This record gives sequence, structure tokens and C-alpha cells, in this order.
Amino acid sequence: MSTREPAGRANAPSAFPGPDLFGRSSVAGEVLREDELYRCIHCGLCLEHCPTYLELGLETESPRGRIALMRATYEGRLEPTPDVQRHWDLCLGCRACEAVCPSGVPYGRLIETTRAWTATHTGRPLSERLLRRLAFSWLLPSRGRLHAAGLLLRLYQRSGLQWLVRKTGLLRLAPGLRAAECGLPRLPSRFFAAKGQVYPARGERRRRVGLLAGCVMPLFQSSTMEAAVQVLVENGCEVVVPRGQGCCGALNVHSGEQAMAREMARKNVKAFLEADVEEVVVASAGCSAAMKKYEELLGANASDAALAARFSAKVQDITEFLAALPIEPTGTAPMRVTYQDPCHLAHAQRITSSPRELLESIPGLELVEMERPDVCCGAAGSYQLVQQEMSDRLLDGRLDQIRETGADVVATANPGCMLQLERGVRQRGMNVRVCHVVDLLAEAYRSGGRAGQGEGPPSSDEG
Repeated sequence: MSTREPAGRANAPSAFPGPDLFGRSSVAGEVLREDELYRCIHCGLCLEHCPTYLELGLETESPRGRIALMRATYEGRLEPTPDVQRHWDLCLGCRACEAVCPSGVPYGRLIETTRAWTATHTGRPLSERLLRRLAFSWLLPSRGRLHAAGLLLRLYQRSGLQWLVRKTGLLRLAPGLRAAECGLPRLPSRFFAAKGQVYPARGERRRRVGLLAGCVMPLFQSSTMEAAVQVLVENGCEVVVPRGQGCCGALNVHSGEQAMAREMARKNVKAFLEADVEEVVVASAGCSAAMKKYEELLGANASDAALAARFSAKVQDITEFLAALPIEPTGTAPMRVTYQDPCHLAHAQRITSSPRELLESIPGLELVEMERPDVCCGAAGSYQLVQQEMSDRLLDGRLDQIRETGADVVATANPGCMLQLERGVRQRGMNVRVCHVVDLLAEAYRSGGRAGQGEGPPSSDEG
């Protein structure tokens, strides 16, 4: 850490963390040096890649503007008032700026660290604090509670209660809840199980891999999880879905809820290392990005960090794993497809070619690029719930670009992007299907008369 004392630091408000946050500990558990905070050279290359700056044209809604606010607060020239925090909160955390920064500013770590501090040391409204505790400390860490919530949501949708609530207009009393409810997709009849199942490879076994079930996908996208198993099995992989795993903690990290994120990480490290798998395959780009950084997240404890390093070295996004095998789909899928780059795949993991290679490997499929496919669609984890106006603005722009391609299908590789795009397509009445890359691969194998024969991977409605 630099020993330089920035101008004005001596007068900083005692409430602001200063070196306690930026010097000794970070969101990732490793040292976040002061020189990282001061690495930005204000070149402006990040501006044309920042979604909120492109929408609003305000310096305070750009990466360098938000870093300037961090510096000013660190130096004591500015207090972290709610108005200041709103500029940090409006950031999507897409990390597009990192991919183009010539100075290597670790912006993702800076914004997550700042949020970690504001989540625990500033005066958030009581309602917000309660909601954060409910989501990040009570619901997401528990597979049982998530499953129960999924069952209740499915009952709400299929019992007629949803129709009644919408008909009576009760949701108008809570606009935020109304927007979230309208964005809910119809839950599937079965949820994907994560109970220590082992799916044998078809033919000769090439790999023994662990599959993350996660939190959102088993409930909302169980068919995609089944497709992931089918494609892996078809390509010689024995697939283990370890018991004891859970949410990866990415949503917690992005929202500054670090303590619980570390507990969730330890749980996954233990579950997958005990499963003795060669690779940990993840069908959610946001999750694979977070899990590759477990060593940093748990870096404050040497023994935790050592185990996390072993674990993170095994983690691969399913698109990079399948592209490296490589694979050759046996059937055809005649359709026109455009691809949306998930931010945490393109920018955090710098993986853009693998999903396209997989799509282009499918006979009959025509891949057509949309304009700037790596610009955030506005999902950004919980962002679509807490920053609805900006999320909708970004979604509108993305839907326009999808329509211009004339595609029948928009594929992506992240559950949050899928939910966001499905909501937009549904609300606009567009005749476009939204799916994961592995959904299309599984369909190609099925059309060739191979994967997916019989009953396929079992799902479950048990808690």
C-alpha cells in the first residue's frame, strides 16, 4: 500500500472508511491498494462503453466519475450522502470499462468495495435494509427456502390468484412490486434437483465434471439445466450435481453483502472439492465469474484461500468448457439466431468467441450479430428490480437491436439476461424466442436422435 496521504485526508469524516476500507481490506478479501484507487488517468476511453453514461451523458454516471466520487470521499472532501451513493448504486457493475481501460483500473473491485462499505456503514432506509436482509441473508443462502418460494410462486401463478390480483389492481398500491410481478416468467412444472445425482457419460468417459445448480436456474430455467446435463453427457462427461452446494454468492458480492457471500463460497468449495471432480462447469456467466474469484473473496483466511484456489482453478463457464472439448452436434437446427453477450462473460471473463463457436457448430443455424451485442441488457442481477427505470431504458434499446436482426431466436448464457430479455419480448409481443446456448445445442442433438432420449435428467419438486 502506498504511504502517500492524499490531500485533505486528515479532515475526512470519521464515518468514512478511508484506509480501513481502501487500504487493508477489500470486497475480495485481498489488499486493495491505494494506488488502484488513483490509477484512473481520466482518458475517457471508458465513456463510450458505459451503459449509464451512454444513456444519461453525465460524468457522475461514468466509471471515471464514480471513481472521482470515491477519491473525494476517501480524501474527506465529500461525505457519502444518499445523493452520492445513488451514483454508485446506478452502476450496473457490467465491467465493460475494465475491458477497455489502458491503465488496468480494477473498477469492479472498487465499486463492489464501496458498496460493501455503504451497505453496512451508512443510513439506508429501514425498508431497504429489511429487504436486503431478507434477500441476501435469509433467502439466497438457503436452497430449502428458495425451493419453498418457488413452490409458492408457482401456486400463485396456477391457482388463479395471480389473475385475481391483477384483475383487482392491488399491485398498483406498490409500483415496485407490480413491476417485479409483471416481469415474472411462468414457472415450470418441475424444478431441477441438486441432490448428489451422478449422470453417466454416453459412451467412453472423457471427463468427470461437477455442475453448479445455483439459485435462480433450478426454479426458473430447469429445462436449461437439463439441457446442460444432456449436452455434457452426450460429449463424454460424467456429470455430478453435488449435494450441499448452493447459491454462488454473486448477487451478494455485487450488492456489497460480503460476509454472507463468503459463507456461501465456503459451502460451495467444500461441496465440489469433496465431489472429486476434474472441472466445475457453470451454466450461468455471472456465477462462473464470481466462482473464479473465490480465492480473492476468501483471501483473508490462508486456509480458506488455499482451498478456494484449488476450487477456482477448476471452474469453467459451460460455453468455454464445451468449445474446448470440442463438440460436434449431430442434428440440425434451422433458425436465425442472434447472440447477447452476458456482461460477466464478455467483460469479466473475456469470453466472447466460445459461445459463438458453439452456435456456429450447429448445422442449419444462421448466426447474425446485433449492434453492440456486449452492451448490458439492463438485467445485472438484482439491478432490474432496484433500478427499474434505467433497466427498462437499456432493455428497450436492446430489443430494438434484436428486432433489426430479423432473428427468430436470441441466445445468451446467463439466467438474468434470459429473464430480462424474456420480459421485454413478452411485453412487446415480439415473436422471438429467448434461450441459452446449451438449449440450442441440446435441441440439435435431439434432432439427430441422440441426446434427450428417454426421460432425460430427473427434476424434482421436493425440498
